[in-house]
Amino acid sequence: MIFGRSERGKPPVEPVTLKILVAGGFGVGKTTLVGAVSEIRPLRTEELLTEAGRPVDDTSGVEAKRTTTVAMDFGRITLREDLVLYLFGTPGQERFWFMWDELSEGALGAIVLADTRRLEDSFAGIDYFERRGIPFLVGVNCFEGADRYPADDIRQALDLDPDVPVVLCDARDRESVKEILIGVVQHAMAFQASHRQTVTT
Repeated sequence: MIFGRSERGKPPVEPVTLKILVAGGFGVGKTTLVGAVSEIRPLRTEELLTEAGRPVDDTSGVEAKRTTTVAMDFGRITLREDLVLYLFGTPGQERFWFMWDELSEGALGAIVLADTRRLEDSFAGIDYFERRGIPFLVGVNCFEGADRYPADDIRQALDLDPDVPVVLCDARDRESVKEILIGVVQHAMAFQASHRQTVTT
């Protein structure tokens, strides 16, 4: 880029920026997912877990976890020259859920990250996005040692609508996370198009 113009003489492309939320239960891998794919150093608001929080923070299944997100995680990824995603990871613990309303303002869509060992932790995020009409997909983070289940079994266990995508993933792997992000953008665009069609008919 030289003086605001590309080297080929074309004007620079102004990218479309989209906001995606990453939600899910405590310790499900939201911070890891944002960090795996972000092209900038992710903003993290993690604090050490303390004895004072032990009565309210359920660490069963994630006993080795030592920190928790208290506000949000933030990252950015450029999917194409004209498409940039801003990722906002929500806090997983119930005592921080009041922040979800602020974070969801203007979001195109969301990922509800799930752990098959604690699927019940996914219901809060699913209910939240369903009530607000925010399109979402469920990304099943395949932890080592956790049982693997077909996507249809997970859909049934979570009582999801047929059009909600369920994708198996590894939150540590950049390419795996990119596939999820592309999936949520495609799902959100189809969701918006179907709702526009419903309004006009």
